[in-house]
Formats: sequence, structure tokens, C-alpha cells
Amino acid sequence: MRKINITRLVVFGVVAALHCALLFFLVLRMDAAGIVPDAPVPVMKLTDLREAPPPPPPPEKPPQIQQSAESVAQNMVETEELPPELPPAQAWSPPVVEDYLPMHKISARPVFDEAELLKALVYPPIAQRSSVEGMAYLELFIDRQGNVRRVEILKETPEGYGFGEAAAKIFRGRAASAAQANGQPVAVRFRYPVRFKLKG
Repeated sequence: MRKINITRLVVFGVVAALHCALLFFLVLRMDAAGIVPDAPVPVMKLTDLREAPPPPPPPEKPPQIQQSAESVAQNMVETEELPPELPPAQAWSPPVVEDYLPMHKISARPVFDEAELLKALVYPPIAQRSSVEGMAYLELFIDRQGNVRRVEILKETPEGYGFGEAAAKIFRGRAASAAQANGQPVAVRFRYPVRFKLKG
């Protein structure tokens, strides 16, 4: 009976010691987690004014030359010659805005040198590698002197092979005979198809 009490007392003591150790460990862990390190304090360097270098001197202002009326008069030279006459001033006129007529309102179409156009035409490489033929439909804005001022690509078939851009390149900066309406040169919006055909 006494031996059982001692065993119980020993087991109780061990369990109590384990509980105390566990509580001590938890409290220690919580204290460690709750400590937040302080932010580092910036260090200020104090400098004695006697140690600091002197500031640089302000930049010197250039001397201002003041001329009196007498000094200017001494440098003047008298002459009998009159200054050359200036050409008469021309009145400013706004740039002429061309009124491009549609094709159905002209009596004579603009004519391009077909041989020059064919010589300048470059078959699109992607279409050539794929053995694809196509068409490009352009609208050319041609002024009264026959110069191509603007080129718009209306349609290209099939798309995505570069036919439109290849066709537009041959007309940029090119000239033709001017279109006419009632015997007078006029600016025109002229539609021009370009066919791309592989040599074979």
C-alpha cells in the first residue's frame, strides 16, 4: 500500500515537472515572438563650422558695356549711296487645295508609262515563295500636272501576301500625263488595278 503511494507520488512529480517545463517553454517562446527589434536610428554627423570648407564664390557677372550716344555717333559713317531697293512684297496666298474629280467626270484619262511601271514592280516575296498570284486595287490621287500625290489601297486579293503595298510602291512619286475634262487638265481620283502573275 505504501509502495503504491510512493509510485503515485513519483508519477505525480514527473507529470508536474513536465507541465512546468512545457509552460516555461511556451512562455519563453511567446516572449521571444513578442519582441520587435527597434528600427535603426539614423546617425547624424555633427561638423564643426571651422572644419567645413568655405562655399564657392558666386560666379562673376560679365561686365555690361554701355554705349553712349556720342560713342555710337563716332563709329557711324556717312555715305551718299542709297540702300538697294527691296523687291516688291508678294501677297501671301494660301496653298491651292486640289479638287480631285471622280473618274466618271473626266474626258481623258491619265496615262502612265506601262514599261516603267512593270520594271519597278517587285513581286511580294511571301507570295512568290508560296506561288500565289493576286490583284491589288488602288486609288491614285493625281494633280493637274499629272503627279501622283497620294495612293490608297482599296483592296487586295488574297489578303496578307503584300500585293497592295507592292502595287502602291510603284506609283509613289511617279508622274503621268494629266487627266483632262473639257480639254483642261484636272486633278482626278483614278482607280487602277494591278495584277500579279507568276512567270511560268
